[in-house]
Amino acid sequence: MQLSELLTEHNAIIFVLLFSRMSGLMAFFPFFSHSSIPVPVKSAIAFYLTIFFFPQADIPIAIESGTQLLLMVMMEFALGFVAALALNLIFGAMGLAGMQISMIMGFSMATAFDPSSQSNSPIISNFLTLLAILILLAFNGHHLILLFMGQSIDHIALGGFYPDQHIWSYFATAVKHMFVLGFVIAFPIIALSILSDVIFGMLMKTMPQFNLLVVGFPIKIFLSVMVIVAVLGAMMGIFKKEFIEVFHFLKTLYL
Repeated sequence: MQLSELLTEHNAIIFVLLFSRMSGLMAFFPFFSHSSIPVPVKSAIAFYLTIFFFPQADIPIAIESGTQLLLMVMMEFALGFVAALALNLIFGAMGLAGMQISMIMGFSMATAFDPSSQSNSPIISNFLTLLAILILLAFNGHHLILLFMGQSIDHIALGGFYPDQHIWSYFATAVKHMFVLGFVIAFPIIALSILSDVIFGMLMKTMPQFNLLVVGFPIKIFLSVMVIVAVLGAMMGIFKKEFIEVFHFLKTLYL
């Protein structure tokens, strides 16, 4: 096939819509949207994925105006945004758990720049979020994301996505679940904090000379670190389980 045969208006529209879908992948999805990845690299990956999936893409309707094409491009970005938001809620739960743990350990003022959110976050929150990204790469979660984008081409027509009622119902439940999940992940440290506060209170009643600021806080920090090390595997196991379960929701986008 000659190259000139591919340079048609129909193929150009397919390329624009498909590139918009792949750009949504690089702009919103976990790991791919990380600011540590340079923008030229993201653009090159989006362009390569567009070329790779181009043979299986098509548009079932004729484009009659530029406004219609613009709306279809916006729907392509909406698909990436909705799917990525569902996955990012799991990372939000990890960040929320890290904030709670930092508050308990007295590290709430010790913040560091988080490149994924472009803001300052407690160091424990940064640690859990970065570790979650490593776990994502370890169980090939980024491959699941690429498979989802590839399968979406076969099931969701280019420019044909529209967020219906069940998507909004899911997010209403998922946001509530994010706070519950963050509390569950941080619960061992929260329980330790309550127990240590009770013990320190009893010591101060029986030993008034006990200095809580000098002795109590270092002990609480040490115990919290030990508990984090002990339950870190379980935390990441919960993250992996929840991340994979989100893909069951993403499959409903095909329906």
